[in-house]
Amino acid sequence: MISAEFMAKLGEGTLATLYMTIFTTIFGYVVGLPCGIVLSLTGKGGLKENKVIYRIFDVIVNLIRSVPFLILIILLMPYTKKIVGQSYGTKATLVPLVVCAAPFIARIVENSLREVDGGVVEAARAMGADTFTIVTKVLLVEAKTSLLDGATLAVGTILGYSAMAGIVGGGGLGDIATRYGYYRFDSGKMWITVVLLVILVNILQAIGINVSKKTDKRRV
Repeated sequence: MISAEFMAKLGEGTLATLYMTIFTTIFGYVVGLPCGIVLSLTGKGGLKENKVIYRIFDVIVNLIRSVPFLILIILLMPYTKKIVGQSYGTKATLVPLVVCAAPFIARIVENSLREVDGGVVEAARAMGADTFTIVTKVLLVEAKTSLLDGATLAVGTILGYSAMAGIVGGGGLGDIATRYGYYRFDSGKMWITVVLLVILVNILQAIGINVSKKTDKRRV
């Protein structure tokens, strides 16, 4: 039987999960968007092609992305405690979440900007536009739909990572599923939490897809 106390915990866990997801997405883009732009500009055929700079950013992105998230949480615990004053809980989980999300977002941004028609970029250059103008007025604008699709993917992935952090006391719905379901051998409570997570992912993705469709100039 589901108690009122557990329902209250689910409410708190849902808010904590949404908080982690939204906060991580925002700060992940604060770091990941510029990195993705640099990767796009300095990569092969980019406006500022530079093999050295591209290689440095590429290695950093690949290195962080290759570390499993749970291991990353453990590796960052000493630094997390220095930054937020604790090594577990919702606030502490934000640090490894941002570190994990930023390179993922950077790669999404890079791929989105590379999809922009080269003819549009060349036209802007022919009219005397500088690199900053091309990035802000051409690349980001033309890649808007793709970037929104990528953001939708990023939000779903980040929410999944936030739930995974519950295994090490990261807070949110993942933590509730672990403490009230797994450790207490209560499959009912675990399934309720899992279903709630699935619903949240689908709601957030539906919102992202709807926004993306409205910005897609190819759709009538």
